[in-house]
Amino acid sequence: MIAVDNLAVEFSGDTLFSNVSFTINENDKIALMGKNGAGKSTMMKIIAGVQKATRGNVSTPKDAVIAYLPQHLLTDDDCTVMEEASKAFSTVLDMKAEMDRLNKELETRTDYESQEYMDIITKVTDIGEKFYAIEEVNIEEEVEKALRGLGFKRSDFNRPTSEFSGGWRMRIELAKILLKKPDLILLDEPTNHVDIESVIWLEDFLLNKAKAVIVISHDKAFIDNITNRTIEVTMGRIYDYKANYSHYLELRADRRSHQIKAYQEQQKFIADNQAFIDRFKGTYSKTNQVSSRERMLEKLEIIEIDEVDNSALALKFPPAPRSGDFPVKVKDLTKKYDDHTVFSNASMDIARGEKVSFVGRNGEGKSTMIKAILGEIEVEGDCELGHNVKVGYFAQNQAALLDPELTIFQTVDEVAKGDMRTQIKNILGRFMFSGDAIDKKVSVLSGGEKTRLAMVKLLLEPVNLLILDEPTNHLDIKSKDVLKEALQTYDGTLILVSHDRDFLQGLSKKVFEFKEKRVIEHFETIDAFLKRNRIENLKEIDLMKS
Repeated sequence: MIAVDNLAVEFSGDTLFSNVSFTINENDKIALMGKNGAGKSTMMKIIAGVQKATRGNVSTPKDAVIAYLPQHLLTDDDCTVMEEASKAFSTVLDMKAEMDRLNKELETRTDYESQEYMDIITKVTDIGEKFYAIEEVNIEEEVEKALRGLGFKRSDFNRPTSEFSGGWRMRIELAKILLKKPDLILLDEPTNHVDIESVIWLEDFLLNKAKAVIVISHDKAFIDNITNRTIEVTMGRIYDYKANYSHYLELRADRRSHQIKAYQEQQKFIADNQAFIDRFKGTYSKTNQVSSRERMLEKLEIIEIDEVDNSALALKFPPAPRSGDFPVKVKDLTKKYDDHTVFSNASMDIARGEKVSFVGRNGEGKSTMIKAILGEIEVEGDCELGHNVKVGYFAQNQAALLDPELTIFQTVDEVAKGDMRTQIKNILGRFMFSGDAIDKKVSVLSGGEKTRLAMVKLLLEPVNLLILDEPTNHLDIKSKDVLKEALQTYDGTLILVSHDRDFLQGLSKKVFEFKEKRVIEHFETIDAFLKRNRIENLKEIDLMKS
């Protein structure tokens, strides 16, 4: 059992949270929730031991192992997959290296009677006792077993980690976590930049292999599937629910309605007593009653109503100009990079007003197909846009393409045309940029703010073919919900690439699956596709492990 006791964090006199206490039991699967800036990642870093609290402490059993997967992976690019995964045994390897170094020094020294010589012997003995007390393992064999269990082939082991996508890099980090056999795993936004198959694998791992887990995530389906407890950080304190995310939302709404009722009753009680005090203050016969009620009001603890994040992304796409019957026509398309074939003989027709999803593992060609449709790369075969097609494209790295030296206002003013320039402040206000915030430089914005700003740029010109490549990365749950509602009412043609199952569900009626150098057309909703493939993918993963 790990105990969090009276944690408090203060920055420049402002309190992020205080007097936070809870216990983490074996096999707890905890979702850490709260609005952006509430202190979730800070709390996780303190539990991980990478940041210190202003007050309070985290008590862990002597031999407990805590593994932390940060929001931004820190995998070195100068290592191979095998070398990076072997870092799970860095403590053991460092101890052995130190023993070897000290023993070599003893071999070369001749000052057998000196204090230095005796100190080295003592040090070697101390390290040796710890080293030989650790269960002996064949490190290379254990690392290989973990990597192969996570889907890596032997041919991948000596490849640099820089050659792998975000999803596979996450698996390398998870291999290290698995090899450490931790008592607690801490995950901060683990599904960002990760393909659906990797997310499904991660769910299976956390449910069936891990002990205690704490996760921060904006992926509703993911946290609903893996958690059995929700800790909400709000207004500097926490609420602890023995429930998954969806049930927690119901319980939180119920809690807030009770708070509002209690607050209103207390305010009426205060007003009634204050009216009595005002009426009879100075009346000799009522002096004791007035004094008593004044003291009571002074000591009264005012009920607070938990804040609700009422900022909303008021998003509506402009009406789409009419295009031809088929905005996208692809026939026998092949793309190769030297000897590597991304996909071969792919064909697809996307009709006007159709909403389709591109799905598949990272590296299977989804973004490559988008580049082909946009005419950004050379391909073999036919790929053309239909009559009067106007494309709006949101790239996976769209937020990173913003000029960091421009302000929010300048970023939008650059692309606004005609009458739209007079509406810039109103448009930015709809995207939660208002007041002095519009003068902030892009360089100081969070990932979510940059993504919203990139969306503003996309909306300034009416388009009839909207291509969105991972648009929800860095968006919070509320922003994703509003974007999803806007896409459901969008009257143009939509091509959507996303790893977020909850976001995908209900959006498309056709699926193009990128798999094993092929593009397979499925005439089914994304909901039906995901339901069917969740079972298939988990079976495939089980085969990998055998």
